[in-house]
Amino acid sequence: MKTAYRYTLETYNGKNRYHCPSCQHKKKFSRYIDTETGEHISPNVGRCDRESKCGHHYTPKQYFQDNNISFDTINPVAYKQRTIAPPKPVSFIPFHLFRASLKAHEANHFVQRLVSLFGAEVASGLVNRYFIGTSKHWNGATVFWQIDTNGKVRTGKIMLYNPTTGKRVKNLELPVYWVHKALKLPEFELKQCLFGEHLLIDKTKPVAIVESEKTAVIASVYLPQFIWVAVGSLTNLHAEKCSILKGRTVTLFPDLNGFDKWSSKAEELSHLAIFTVSNLLELKATETERIDGLDIADYLVEFSYKSFARSEPEAPEAPPLPTTPAVQPLVELKPVEQSEPVYYFSKTELPMRECWEQDITELENYFAAITIPTQPLKLDGCCTITNCSSFIESHLATVKANNGNRTYKTYLNRLHAIKNVLK
Repeated sequence: MKTAYRYTLETYNGKNRYHCPSCQHKKKFSRYIDTETGEHISPNVGRCDRESKCGHHYTPKQYFQDNNISFDTINPVAYKQRTIAPPKPVSFIPFHLFRASLKAHEANHFVQRLVSLFGAEVASGLVNRYFIGTSKHWNGATVFWQIDTNGKVRTGKIMLYNPTTGKRVKNLELPVYWVHKALKLPEFELKQCLFGEHLLIDKTKPVAIVESEKTAVIASVYLPQFIWVAVGSLTNLHAEKCSILKGRTVTLFPDLNGFDKWSSKAEELSHLAIFTVSNLLELKATETERIDGLDIADYLVEFSYKSFARSEPEAPEAPPLPTTPAVQPLVELKPVEQSEPVYYFSKTELPMRECWEQDITELENYFAAITIPTQPLKLDGCCTITNCSSFIESHLATVKANNGNRTYKTYLNRLHAIKNVLK
């Protein structure tokens, strides 16, 4: 049975955020409440949401000690534990609502920024790889969907970016909103996962973790040797979200001013995975950059992503791979039946089906008849397969499960490319 503390940060209801007593920022301060009375302990007892740039966190214990208040005058046992009901089943976003967001990218400010950085083809690949959606909550808004390794859509974070600078628009009443809130789904039981978690079905690459979704998407272009995922904020790196990483090799890339906190977290989570914390930004940053709290994407976009391409020669006679990165499969991602569907986003047309039965049969017969190399296999100048057998097996499973769905045709193309290289 789980327990809960008597003094907790007030649950956000859309209105109860206050001026921070330290940085004076509007609507960024969460106050502690006494759960037995529902009252605030004191106006300055709470935590500022701006962890990197402010960091104000004044706990009830500190307040009581500073004011010589005995816990006994409040309750015989401070932070008294009480039993609470077992957790409810996790809720998911209906598939047709998720799918309906995957269009209108010409109006999506973040996608426009990706196009300006990398060109339309690479930007399209990123949209497909991370399932970047578009929302009508604000004109030009982006949806960063959280999709778990079972292909279930946990929720989506709605954010608005400046299409020119790529910076998040913060002069909104609520600069971050959530799809499950916007849809007003009844009794929605949220359990978040990593942004990009669906990519972790690939077991061949190490994992890189950053704070923001934007950073994960951009960094994946420059450093594709990692699977890039995001936790959403400085304080969201915790065991519950990272349990999916068990046994993997993980590098943390904290924003400036987050190095110490994530170094401590790396030690705390060391029982789950092999964690390394990058100090690259700490070594390179100026004082102004520290104040601004820059992240690794802010540095990467100063360079052409093509300059990061590996310099090894291409494999002879290998046909070029598609310029868009592969879309990772969504396992068991099926439409959810609903008597009266309500479209928060506009509808979208599903891709037309093809038939790959002959291709799949020929590829299966070919790979079954040869000895799969155990050494790394280079497909082109920037793509090397380290485990050919596992790679082929997973790609065949994907195209068989999604036969004819053009969203997954990149997988079929890669299998043909491997065949041509081996021949």
